[in-house]
Amino acid sequence: MKKFNIWAVTLAVFVQTVSAAEIKAVRNGSKIDVTVDNRFFTSYIFSIEEKYPFFFPVNGPVTGGSVTSMRNGEYPHHSSLFFGCDRVNGGNYWQEGLEQGQIVSKGARVVEQGNRVVITDECTWQRPGADSPARDTRKITITAPSKNVWQIDFEVTVETLMDVEVLKTNHSLFSARTAVDISVKNGGVMVNAEGDRGEKATFGKPSAWIDFYGKRGDVIEGIAIMQHPSNVAYPSPWFTRDYGFISPTPMYWPPNNAESIRLRKGEKITLRYRTLIHSDDHKTADIAGQFEKYGKE
Repeated sequence: MKKFNIWAVTLAVFVQTVSAAEIKAVRNGSKIDVTVDNRFFTSYIFSIEEKYPFFFPVNGPVTGGSVTSMRNGEYPHHSSLFFGCDRVNGGNYWQEGLEQGQIVSKGARVVEQGNRVVITDECTWQRPGADSPARDTRKITITAPSKNVWQIDFEVTVETLMDVEVLKTNHSLFSARTAVDISVKNGGVMVNAEGDRGEKATFGKPSAWIDFYGKRGDVIEGIAIMQHPSNVAYPSPWFTRDYGFISPTPMYWPPNNAESIRLRKGEKITLRYRTLIHSDDHKTADIAGQFEKYGKE
C-alpha cells in the first residue's frame, strides 16, 4: 500500500507539472509581452508617452480576442486595464493631457517566468511645475489556473511624498474598460458577488467582485475584478457603467460624506486586485469560489 501511495503521489506531481501552462514574458522597448503556451495574452505598456502604465490587449483564453478596449471615441481616457487617480493635490493622473499629471514608470522588469510571470515596476506621480505627491511600487503576477482562466494579480503600494488631498472623484484606482461586444448595451452581463446585475443595481454598492461577460460567437468570455479583503475600505463601492466600465473605488464615496480623503506625508497604502479573464458565465467559471480562494491568500 505504501509503495502504491508513493507512485500515486509521484504520478500526480508529474501530471501537474506536464499540464502546467508555460508563461513567458519578453520586453520589447517600453512594453512587456506575455504569452501563455505560446499564445499572446497581454502587454504591460509603460511608455513615457502614455498617461500611465496599463495592460492592452487582455485576450480571452478561447477566442484570443481582447476582453478590454482602448480609448473609445466617447471616453478616450479609458485605457483597457489600468490604475490611476484624478484630483490628487490639484493634479489629474487619470484623464488625457500629460501636462495635468502623469504616472511615469522607471522601467518595468521581468523577474520570473516559467509557470508564472512576475513583473515589477516603480512609478513616480508627476506634473510640470509641481512637486511629486506620490510614488508607487507594483508587483504583477500572471498565471493560468486552467485552460479557460488566465489571471493577473496586481499589487500596488502607494507612498505619499507630501500631505495629500484627493477630492471626491469617480476617476480613481484600478479599472477596466471592457470590449464593446461584451458590454451590457450589446447583450452582455455585469454581475456582482451579491447577484445584482447591470449599472442601476451595482452602481455605488460595496461588493467583493464584479464579473463582466458576453457571447462571442459560440462561446462566452469575460473579465472579473476582485478586491482583496486586506484592502483599505474593503469592500469598496463600485463605479459601473453598462457601456463597459468597472472600478472598485472609495474615492467617490468618502467616509462620513466628506468631500475629500486626506493622507499624511509618508503614508503607505497597499492595494491588491485579482483579474480573471475567463470563458463561460460567472457560475460555470465559479467566480465566487475563485474569490474565496483569493481571500485566503
